[in-house]
Amino acid sequence: MTEAQDRARAVWSSGDFDAIAQRIWSVGDELVEKVGIGADERVLDVACGTGNVSIPAAAKGADVTGLDITPKLLEDAQRNAEKFGVEVNWVEGDAQDLPFDDNTFDVLVSTFGCMFAPDHAKTAAEIVRVLKPGGRFGVVAWRPEGNIGKFFLTIAKYAPPPPEGFQPPPLWGVRDHVTEIFAPTGAELAFEDGAAHWRFESAEDTVVEYSEKFGPIVMLRPQLEADGRWDDLLVDLEALFKEVNSATDGGVEFDGAFLTTQGTKPG
Repeated sequence: MTEAQDRARAVWSSGDFDAIAQRIWSVGDELVEKVGIGADERVLDVACGTGNVSIPAAAKGADVTGLDITPKLLEDAQRNAEKFGVEVNWVEGDAQDLPFDDNTFDVLVSTFGCMFAPDHAKTAAEIVRVLKPGGRFGVVAWRPEGNIGKFFLTIAKYAPPPPEGFQPPPLWGVRDHVTEIFAPTGAELAFEDGAAHWRFESAEDTVVEYSEKFGPIVMLRPQLEADGRWDDLLVDLEALFKEVNSATDGGVEFDGAFLTTQGTKPG
């Protein structure tokens, strides 16, 4: 197990990511419809989190495998699957080294998941490798210039320097970058912009939810408190949420811009 894998497990085991994921659950439903997942197709959900694509895909009658590097998220995903009354095969694994043979799946999907794998080109190659000839994929990623992209930039100011060669996750939301990393695979790509909508009671409530439940922030807290910088992060987050807020009733509303990449493996 590599240091990067250990860190990923620690980050996404912290807090309560499922509470965050529930707010954008509908994006998974939308991706299932966009890609056109049907009954009896073999589907792989890469970096599946707590199941917001795996579960609606299984509800269509597909044979679904959900893969994630973090066991805690897979446990949450299983509970969600039981709640929805569907069966999914949950597998622990790395998006950069998928534990499946070539030409295995009809469809591959990922929502705000594989974007966090450090090596984007290797992840793209794995996506296409495990698909059958003519197989299709759909990947949803935050756009760097959107409000969630700004949110990640705010956090990054307080995080340790990234390792050498690190590629920021929201690059998966940039058309030119995605085209470049998939170019060696020969996959045909199509892009579509979208947005997830967020609603909170207040900027203060928004900060509390993220500071207590979002793993990347929860992981930073001990060191930031020791350095006397934790309150600074909270102030910056509250300022950001107020800046992007479109509500006029005292609540907080904003859209998180994302890019959906759909692709087809050469037949």
